[in-house]
Amino acid sequence: MSIDFQFDVLIIGSGAAGLMSAIQLSEKLSVGVIAKDKILEGSSYYAQGGISAVLNPDDSFESHITDTINTGFHLGNENSIRFMVEQAPKAIKDLEKAGVKFSIIGNRYDLTTEGGHSSNRVAHVADKTGQSIQINLLAEAKKHKNIKLLEEFAAVDLIVNEKRCYGAYVLDKNTQEIITFSSKKTILATGGASKSYLYTSNPDTSTGDGIAMAYRAGCEITNMEFTQFHPTCLFHPHAKSFLISETLRGEGAKLLLPSGEEFMHKYDERLELAPRDIVARAIDNEMKVHGFDCVYLDFSFKDAEWIKSRFPTITKRCSELGIDISKEALPVVPAAHYTCGGVSTNIDAQTDIPNLYAVGEVAHTGVHGANRMASNSLLECIVFAKSCAKHINNSSFDDLSHEIPQWDDSRVAPSQEKVVIAHLWHEIRLIMWNFVGIVRNNNRLKSAYFKIKQINKEVDEYYQVYTVTEDLIELRNLAQTSKIIVESALSRKESRGLHFNQDFPNQLKEKENTVITKS
Repeated sequence: MSIDFQFDVLIIGSGAAGLMSAIQLSEKLSVGVIAKDKILEGSSYYAQGGISAVLNPDDSFESHITDTINTGFHLGNENSIRFMVEQAPKAIKDLEKAGVKFSIIGNRYDLTTEGGHSSNRVAHVADKTGQSIQINLLAEAKKHKNIKLLEEFAAVDLIVNEKRCYGAYVLDKNTQEIITFSSKKTILATGGASKSYLYTSNPDTSTGDGIAMAYRAGCEITNMEFTQFHPTCLFHPHAKSFLISETLRGEGAKLLLPSGEEFMHKYDERLELAPRDIVARAIDNEMKVHGFDCVYLDFSFKDAEWIKSRFPTITKRCSELGIDISKEALPVVPAAHYTCGGVSTNIDAQTDIPNLYAVGEVAHTGVHGANRMASNSLLECIVFAKSCAKHINNSSFDDLSHEIPQWDDSRVAPSQEKVVIAHLWHEIRLIMWNFVGIVRNNNRLKSAYFKIKQINKEVDEYYQVYTVTEDLIELRNLAQTSKIIVESALSRKESRGLHFNQDFPNQLKEKENTVITKS
């Protein structure tokens, strides 16, 4: 097989981290950005809340660092957190330079607060911050002649030769052919793995692709037991996991039982602004104790015109579903939202395989610890994308004159049993939701591990004999990532942050990461 595409840098993923990496790379380098779906389809685009940064004279780096460490239950890497926080104001300026227009009041940023923050430090673009960032970064990327943007290309596996990465094998979804993307440096920017769960706020692209590919290549995968469940996903049969931003609670929205009774005072003195793990567990407990399908988020006491101008996206979507946010409370449930663990990296986004980098949600930089503080995720994307690009710009490059192993599909055939993929996909997500959810115990985790290990065996056997399709790629990655999550959860003998195990309810004094590698 000939090499179909050859780049100096291949970026797998087109979210905020992927696009920011691309535009920060030297224009002397040829850069390929591949998207599994459309360029703008991904979690970054749907991020409503904002991006945290110290922009207020009354705030401080030390305060932002302390809040992040505390929210992460002291498992975060303080050096990485400090680096991110100190680079945050510059990150905001870089986004503005790319065209992002943050909401302002008078001549100052309209800074709001969210769970875990002790100051107003969340800059936003109304309630569509991610959308604005994505649209503007894409427009900026299109100005760079060295950047080639490719849609509908699903990565299958990394090309690793003599323990160095040289690109990836990729499925062209339009032709259904496997294409070789050869590159001197490869950046994973594939997002998280929340589609492992039955209920999620994430788009369909979040199937743990980069985590699974890196694992198969031999990378360390860290702290995958920490899946953040967003407390407030709209509970409606036609909502398609529509997220209700934490910013509503930051602006005063109250969580209520169906009776109208408030309940957060029973769980935390910070009420609705407690960190997400606490709020999600509180909602989960109230639903289980009382047998409710959902709880409610009430914002109707605010001025209707202010609500419409501050939250236009949420107001519009709720209106389409027959809900008037200014007059009635919203039905909400927790849903899998963010993967705090991922592919282990340093501050320069390097993994432990030469020439392979990881940025954004796919990476474990150490900034989130056991629980991500709200609006630190977009910040992490931008800051570490910049440090990644800077490292690549200043590094030496291997040549690509050696032989790239060919993709061999001579012994596979098209499947006539596609129902198997759909069945296994649904089974994994049910197991993860029921056995590895917000509240866990050893029996359920062991049962989940046994079931998912067996599913992985079935998927591997299926993969060996049938032609690769996008559904098979995602199922394989979802199964492998789910197994890593369960292994990580079983390894942690305590309750910390997002990992709550009824059999180990206490938090240990020792602060250790959970590291999983391919055996």
